[in-house]
Amino acid sequence: MREINVQKITDAVAEMCIEANINLTEDIQGAMALAMTREKSPNGQAILETMLENLEVAQKKQIPICQDTGMVVVFVTFGQDLTIVGGTLEDAIQQGVEKGYREGYLRKSVVDDPFTRTNTKTNTPAVIHYQVVGGDGLHIKLMPKGFGSENTSALKMLKPSDGIKGVEDFVVETVEKGAPNACAPTIIGVGVGGTFEKAAIMAKEALSRPLGQRSPKEHVRALEEILLERCNNLGVGPMGLGGITTVLGVNVETFPTHIAGLPVAVNICCYVNRHVEREL
Repeated sequence: MREINVQKITDAVAEMCIEANINLTEDIQGAMALAMTREKSPNGQAILETMLENLEVAQKKQIPICQDTGMVVVFVTFGQDLTIVGGTLEDAIQQGVEKGYREGYLRKSVVDDPFTRTNTKTNTPAVIHYQVVGGDGLHIKLMPKGFGSENTSALKMLKPSDGIKGVEDFVVETVEKGAPNACAPTIIGVGVGGTFEKAAIMAKEALSRPLGQRSPKEHVRALEEILLERCNNLGVGPMGLGGITTVLGVNVETFPTHIAGLPVAVNICCYVNRHVEREL
């Protein structure tokens, strides 16, 4: 049976928080560069060029890409044969987030209560989702989520008779309303099926799938392509100022659901779609 000390986890999470806020993954940077060559709007081209310069400056100076360094969401895949020593996995992750935001001089944006709203000054607690699997592995996916785009997300309980067309229309409607305030170009994560909360969790995790990596299901893959085209035909464009680059990618995840339901969640993320994964 393999053992991992909590300090190793804490240190890894701290490093991941800093890395995610400074460096975007290559697929998103590539999609941004390609979008600039295709954008027809002069305003849109200028905005995309500025965004790419911003990414370059952040990398060179090792500073955050955006002033909103997000609320941390963590997806943990935990092998049941693995033993955590020296403390608990939950505490190790939360302490890692606190350490990363302190040592990385990242803005702390979490409040301790949604009503009284006193800043925790640690950017914790993070939202953590656990999945227990066989083996002794530990995989951590960390996603600092900014709230300019989070606030434009939506969930709807459709009827089964609404079908794929109903899902398509709801996603496009949500993007049309939200993209201008979500620092477009955006990445769209969609969760379909399961229950109310399962759809939302799938939509969140869908944002971390590499751009261009389509669903293995043919009908879902077709839906992703249709949604990408329809969303970019809205004319919202970069920063909502017009153009053909409203969305860089649409990732749809599905899960079995009840005979009476068709839950759909749409999680919108700005172009600063931050996520880092590590196997410990």
